[in-house]
Amino acid sequence: MALPAIALFIAAIFFAVKKKNECWKWFAAGVAVQYITTLINTGKDELAGLISGTKADAVTALTGEQWTTCTVVIVLAGIIMLLCRYPRYEASQTLIASLLCVLGGLVIGYIVLLVIEPSGAFEAIQTILENFLTYSKPKSQMKYLGQTLVRTAPLLMCALSVLFAYKVGMFNIGAAGQYVAGACAALFFGLYFKAPWWVCVLAAMAAGAFLGVISGALKTFCNVNVVISGIMLNWITLYITNMVLSMDGVKNPMSPYTIQLRGVNPNGLLPQMDLHTLFGNEKSVTIAIPLAVIMAIVVWVVLNKTKFGYELKATGYNFHAAKYSGMKEKRNIILTMAISGALAGMGAALLYLTGIEEWETTISSVPGMDFNGIAVAFLGGLSPIGSILSAFFIQHITLGGSYVDTTYYCAQISSLISSLIIFLCAFVGFIRFAMQNRIRKRDEAMAMRKDMAAKGGSDT
Repeated sequence: MALPAIALFIAAIFFAVKKKNECWKWFAAGVAVQYITTLINTGKDELAGLISGTKADAVTALTGEQWTTCTVVIVLAGIIMLLCRYPRYEASQTLIASLLCVLGGLVIGYIVLLVIEPSGAFEAIQTILENFLTYSKPKSQMKYLGQTLVRTAPLLMCALSVLFAYKVGMFNIGAAGQYVAGACAALFFGLYFKAPWWVCVLAAMAAGAFLGVISGALKTFCNVNVVISGIMLNWITLYITNMVLSMDGVKNPMSPYTIQLRGVNPNGLLPQMDLHTLFGNEKSVTIAIPLAVIMAIVVWVVLNKTKFGYELKATGYNFHAAKYSGMKEKRNIILTMAISGALAGMGAALLYLTGIEEWETTISSVPGMDFNGIAVAFLGGLSPIGSILSAFFIQHITLGGSYVDTTYYCAQISSLISSLIIFLCAFVGFIRFAMQNRIRKRDEAMAMRKDMAAKGGSDT
């Protein structure tokens, strides 16, 4: 590992000097800083060994796990620098803003860890970033990667629910209740009626869509803000769900959880299609993962490549303009909320129909999947494709917190770091605005210089 590291460092210096590339300058500087830091951390023995030419100590100083983790951060900074070379593209602006939020959240989280316990801060942040990679055996790594992907699918669906409504000018905070309604319908049909998986999924989508229609209708006909109606429906739906799933034949009489679907109705589980064999035979790995990705692509196509999507976005941009141009604005709002609710309901089905967990009928707070979905949507730049990556990242660091050494830190430290990233997501729009404003001022300055040069030439 030492020789590739040294070769990479030499290559970074070469490109930084010869090619004058800012990305490589940052990368080379970061590698140098981390190398020096590693020497300091590993103590005087390694430093003395390096000075005296002891090969083993020099290798140890250069190839620790800290080098790898810091390199990831430096590469991330390098990607940001590379994108800064093409700031005029909207996709580049969004990606730069999102990466800055991630990098900022990690840095602030690391500072918090240093304040709590300096000795284990780097190891803790490394563990959170590694998640399933903390296991040494490849089979175990693939198994827990599969679990991460299983929980990523519903998070992605909630993000799609939020961004679909947001694109049409509505903030669907009621997606939490729609998610709960989807879980209720999917589990009730699967446990009580012993329905097959596809019926459970359709029932979950219908339940979520029904709540969405209520919010949309209240907005259209009564001018009730969808945020207010959504929050109220969240709690109503939660307690109705607890009541319905506490019925005999649905709830486990020996625990507060519902009966395991795998034991009473295997047909109610999503099919595996041999996907579990790719992830260490993890039973919860099903077609939920590809289904969520397909739905993200479908949402992108509908919003950007269809007349229907154009009408929905036009209604969100200007309700009255859409009305006077002949669009059915009331229908569009209700349809938007129905589709948004169906996506959230489907997200719940893609979680509970995998058998990875059961519903707790005594829960007194709305699941946080929807609220994390809001962060995922904004971190992904309100893009369905970007949300795929951001959903995996948020879920990755969230589960990575369970591997943190609880001697110094609690497992919720990953939630703190993800919360910091979520908080910084609020600045994505501000960062994009700042970049666009800077580009505009630079263009104006260049145009002014050209105009002055042209006038000077004409005077002579």
